[in-house]
Amino acid sequence: MIEFKGIAKTYHIGEIEVKAVRGVSLTIKAGEFVAIMGASGSGKSTLMHLMGLLDRPDAGEFFLAGQPVHNLSDEQMALVRNRLIGFVFQQFHLLPRMTAVENAGLPLIYAGRRGQEDKVRQCLTSVGLADRMTHKPNELSGGQQQRVAIARALVNDPLLIFADEPTGNLDSKSKEEIVGILKELHHQGKTIIMVTHEPEMAQHAQRVIHMRDGVVISDEQKAQSNAPSVFIDPATIPEISKLSSAAYEQTKMFDSAHQAIFAMVAHKMRSFLSILGILIGVGAVIAMLALGRGAQASIEQQLASLGSNLLMVRPGSSRVQGVVMQSGTVTRLTTQDAAAISQFSDKVKSVSGSVTGRAQLVYANKNWNSQLEGVEVSYAAMRASEPALGRFFTDEEIKKRDKVAVLGTTVARELFGDANPVGETVKINLISFRVIGILPSKGANSFRDQDDTVVVPLTTAMNRVLGKEYVDSIYVEVVSPDEIDNTQTAISELLIKRHRLRGEEAQDSFQIRNMSDIKAALSTTTKTMSMLLGAIAAISLLVGGIGIMNIMLVSVTERTREIGLRKAIGATRRDIMVQFLVESVLLSLIGGIAGVILGVGAAVLITVFAGWAVKVSISSIILATVFSLGVGVAFGLGPAMKASELDPIEALRYE
Repeated sequence: MIEFKGIAKTYHIGEIEVKAVRGVSLTIKAGEFVAIMGASGSGKSTLMHLMGLLDRPDAGEFFLAGQPVHNLSDEQMALVRNRLIGFVFQQFHLLPRMTAVENAGLPLIYAGRRGQEDKVRQCLTSVGLADRMTHKPNELSGGQQQRVAIARALVNDPLLIFADEPTGNLDSKSKEEIVGILKELHHQGKTIIMVTHEPEMAQHAQRVIHMRDGVVISDEQKAQSNAPSVFIDPATIPEISKLSSAAYEQTKMFDSAHQAIFAMVAHKMRSFLSILGILIGVGAVIAMLALGRGAQASIEQQLASLGSNLLMVRPGSSRVQGVVMQSGTVTRLTTQDAAAISQFSDKVKSVSGSVTGRAQLVYANKNWNSQLEGVEVSYAAMRASEPALGRFFTDEEIKKRDKVAVLGTTVARELFGDANPVGETVKINLISFRVIGILPSKGANSFRDQDDTVVVPLTTAMNRVLGKEYVDSIYVEVVSPDEIDNTQTAISELLIKRHRLRGEEAQDSFQIRNMSDIKAALSTTTKTMSMLLGAIAAISLLVGGIGIMNIMLVSVTERTREIGLRKAIGATRRDIMVQFLVESVLLSLIGGIAGVILGVGAAVLITVFAGWAVKVSISSIILATVFSLGVGVAFGLGPAMKASELDPIEALRYE
């Protein structure tokens, strides 16, 4: 079964070299019950670890069931430990959060045979624990815990059972029970190798190997016992070099998730704090992006009220001996200028002159001071101001200088409350006007309330209300965005020619504002603000990720012996890494989902209590969730790799 040829193992403790095993050669046949004895430091435990593939020899050759195993990869060694070897440890190494059935069934997970509970129960029954299967380790005596460990060693029907001081922590009665179980297993044909320092324990073995200073000093064969002779058909032993767990990856992934949930439940507060960091980060990202998008949508809505493809021509300023004079002190825009601009039919869609001023409005016993604007019929279409109620004035009413008015919603509310003002008469600067419509609501910006306005015919405003001979501005709607620059140049040249402007006068006497540029600038600003808010919130996610990494590193340290156990019963490096990585991702996923709920809720609360515009988008939810998963993977990978690289022997000895 086992053949050692010149096996040696040396440990390095700082600069000190410890030769634990020195050129040992021996053979152990199938079905033998072998006890390895020696004082502390004699090398007996190291020899057993080498036989059980928990450690690698520095020199020599090792054959298991006739097949070389001294040069196997870590994954192949793990698979051999899982399929062909069972371990019984002095410290039991039972996982405290699991029942006896779950502890005994652990090796089945890494063999891809999860769910064979009948097999586990059969093994527990065979060691006398039929009535204690659902109990956890802290509910079992020392002897019962060791029986669970023996059942765990048997569950995969191994060829070899290694028992390392199996009775070292037990009372006399429990020792007798465990020895009886080991002898019964020997009688069933199992090959048992037991490390012990107790002579009375060694008496039960049919062969005793004594070690001192890393070498075998005696190998005593006792009289033949009545155990049946064992013949193992080589055909029943799998080809070790071709063992693979590829077919069971899906089962292992399910178990990794199962174990991760167990670990999270076992450490509720620690898991909650980890989740809290991600929750706050994801919630902040969604809320901040919603706030940014809401601001952008609000600005876009306000910009839409300015009209599309719009140019606004305003009087400029003139210089008299180097002094900047008040806007419009020299150059005046007229209705004739507006008519001339409208002649660019291939570039200009519509034109409207505009005059503005303050006006006092009175209705019954209510009065209100508002902005009055006189415009032409085309203003309604180009400035997205088609009345929500009633109508706009007509060309005929402009020609007749009719006293008709269209009110903004703020003015209508202040003068008429909830009543319909259409058809009523109001006084504007003591002149009676008939209300013919209500403008659509455009909201307030940082400068003024866009709904606090009254619109009247241009001619009426100039001649009856404000007494102006010139227009304050000219609105020009261009046929398409592509023509804006050309139209702006054409208008500039036209006005220079009409007003006979030269030199600096041509540059300063009027201004042409491009609303598309304003829109682009504001849109860029809001996008930048959204990105800035999102970046600030993402820092919270980063901090949450660091928290998860710290928690996982603590978890790896706390569960070092568990990692050693899992490796001893067949877990590969990949299995350990995936288990801890899945735990990290689950923490992030739960935090991400809770964060989505928190973020959406925060956005709603911002709208309700602060009155700010917010807009939660599916893309921001997906982005935050995916980013949280990325954080789980990125920050969980380091601790997972650290756990996977632990040496099984060192991990089992960790205190």
